[in-house]
Amino acid sequence: MGDEERIMIRVAHGMEEISAAEWDACANPPGASYNPFISHAFLSALEESGSATPRTGWAPYHLVIEDGTDRIAGCMPMYLKNHSQGEYVFDYGWADAFERAGGRYYPKLQVSVPFTPATGRRLLAKPGPAQAHIEKQLLAGAIEAARQLDVSSIHFTFLPKEQWEEMGKTGLLQRTDQQFHWLNDGYETFDDFLSALASRKRKNLRKERERAHESDIEIEWVTGSDLTEAHWDAFFEFYMDTGARKWGTPYLTREFFSLVSERIPEDILLIMAKRGGRYIAGALNFIGSDTLFGRNWGAIEHHPFLHFECCYYQAIDFAISRGLKRVEAGAQGAHKLARGYLPAHTYSAHHITHPGLRQAVADYLERERAYIDEDIEMLGEHVPFRHDRKNS
Repeated sequence: MGDEERIMIRVAHGMEEISAAEWDACANPPGASYNPFISHAFLSALEESGSATPRTGWAPYHLVIEDGTDRIAGCMPMYLKNHSQGEYVFDYGWADAFERAGGRYYPKLQVSVPFTPATGRRLLAKPGPAQAHIEKQLLAGAIEAARQLDVSSIHFTFLPKEQWEEMGKTGLLQRTDQQFHWLNDGYETFDDFLSALASRKRKNLRKERERAHESDIEIEWVTGSDLTEAHWDAFFEFYMDTGARKWGTPYLTREFFSLVSERIPEDILLIMAKRGGRYIAGALNFIGSDTLFGRNWGAIEHHPFLHFECCYYQAIDFAISRGLKRVEAGAQGAHKLARGYLPAHTYSAHHITHPGLRQAVADYLERERAYIDEDIEMLGEHVPFRHDRKNS
């Protein structure tokens, strides 16, 4: 076993307690698919900006495994939570049922990236012969933390399918849901993508894009060193206005955008709409090695189809220009199907400590998984592509 026998697991109550280089060597090692959300820079920006903190109900409780040389061999973003907000995998019904039966659902442990419904590894272990062992130890460490803290549950959300399957083998409850993702079928231009659509759908998309650019609206892509505080001031106004109308209190502080822009500017794409020399709407995206992740949208003026243009069509255009394989457009939205985004499973795994609650949730999840499978299959029959491209 070698160093496997001498590993030590500890809890970090903030990303500042963990070496950025060592965290990233586990989260985004050389040669692996890069995911900006599990980077030290992104997670630390959430904490330092006051977005994900004990005050907002996201108390960092990150697990770190050190090997026999005191270097980090594995880590995991975990939070002690007293609510279920900002997760996008909904367990309000579980909490309500358990508490009506006399149980205490909160606090709970959440293994995820706060406010971010994007697929990514959660058990972060350095590549090598000990990787599988370290991942198992991280999972065991989370379960031990749940026991010591006497919490109701642990929730691992937006997992890659491989980690979801491994967790299922250890007895965790498995849950599925769906999102809509655009897949790059080797397109070189947006017109190449349009040509793959059925004629009526192709015409509809063209009309929507034309309508979105009425009123002399211009679209800008802003990324890297071109990002300025003026861009973030404008975008934050959109974010606050739309967020307040949609879910009450937006999660991210103004400082978060400055910090993340300072630390990983090349991973950020702002798609900004301008009219009369003034920014009126924008969509925030993050750039992985093979995926563009759509995150936040906001606007201070309403224009027909501008939301679709900024969030979906411009994202496709950018992904094609960068040779990215997919666009993950965020949570929910069956309206994305008609715009070339296809239904895809998302995966989460759940450790429930109370036997009665565990059995009730297990029964519910069995039915829910069947429903999700049926829904995705049904939606797959209504994709907008030409018949000769549907199965390509």
